[in-house]
Amino acid sequence: MEAVAWMSKKREDGKVLCTACSQRCVLKKGEIGKCGIRKVGEDGNLYLTVYGLAASYNVDPVEKKPLFHFLPSTPIFSVGTVGCNFCCKFCQNWEISQYPQTHNGEVFGINLMPETIVNICKTNNIPSIAYTYNEPVVFFEYAYDTMKLAKENGIRNVFVSSGYETKEALDTLAPYLDAMNIDLKAFNDKFYREISCARLKPVLKTIEHAKELGIWIELTTLIIPGYNDDEKELKEAAKWIASLDKNIPWHISRFFPSYKMTDVPPTPIETLKKAYEIGKEAGLNYVYVGNLDDEDRESTYCPSCGYRVIDRRGHIGQFVVNHLKDGKCPECGTEIAGVWE
Repeated sequence: MEAVAWMSKKREDGKVLCTACSQRCVLKKGEIGKCGIRKVGEDGNLYLTVYGLAASYNVDPVEKKPLFHFLPSTPIFSVGTVGCNFCCKFCQNWEISQYPQTHNGEVFGINLMPETIVNICKTNNIPSIAYTYNEPVVFFEYAYDTMKLAKENGIRNVFVSSGYETKEALDTLAPYLDAMNIDLKAFNDKFYREISCARLKPVLKTIEHAKELGIWIELTTLIIPGYNDDEKELKEAAKWIASLDKNIPWHISRFFPSYKMTDVPPTPIETLKKAYEIGKEAGLNYVYVGNLDDEDRESTYCPSCGYRVIDRRGHIGQFVVNHLKDGKCPECGTEIAGVWE
């Protein structure tokens, strides 16, 4: 169904500025934003065309998001719609993220209202909800209403995001948003412009502001051979993350051919191992490899004594043995950064 997309502003020239994401689309009657799902109606208001319309939903292990320092070993209800404000050529979920853009604004999904999502979580003792699969900020009003109701019922909220939230959107979400996994897709603007139809700087600003707001942050970089795997660039990314906070977990994921990049080979395992070492050398306390079964580089170690405080295995680290005691290393008592209960 359609609902007023109130994260927007009417302009004096009769157009509408969408303030949900940093694309900041300016639209006139009948026009649709870059996301494909925010459209100006005949009354001059901006509408979200997918309110309560889930294109995909599932119950996942929280580690799959990936979140390794947020309520480990717990289930998370994942939900998303069609549409996206990026156009990543390597998108794993392009069938839903790009559907409206390639079908003249057409949308699809099943009716899944905020009350239904929260009731499913309450009934099944699911402690958190992930807004994921596509970019959640584009279905801002649907996510916001669900998050607010979830918080009222003691359920936590997670954004799995490309990091293009505007400051005003993030400030509005902050009272209800507990954690974010943000894609740091590359550390060069050319990649963002040519591969993802976006820019790097707004993503960095989102990461910084989310950190200021006290939202738990983890970052993911999908390493694509020949595009963002240069050692110098990886060192710059790791250095930037460490300068913000050495306790931010950095997930380095293996690329597999997809969508418009089926001619690019999977990331060599040695590249992932090298990126892992780069992160560690930059001073990051928590670096992980993803899309690869590597128990040593998926597990969490105490930054003080090196004790393995959380054992993980599986290509998304979902098989977990948690040795933490009240969020601390059982060997030396060092507090391990994260949200543990």
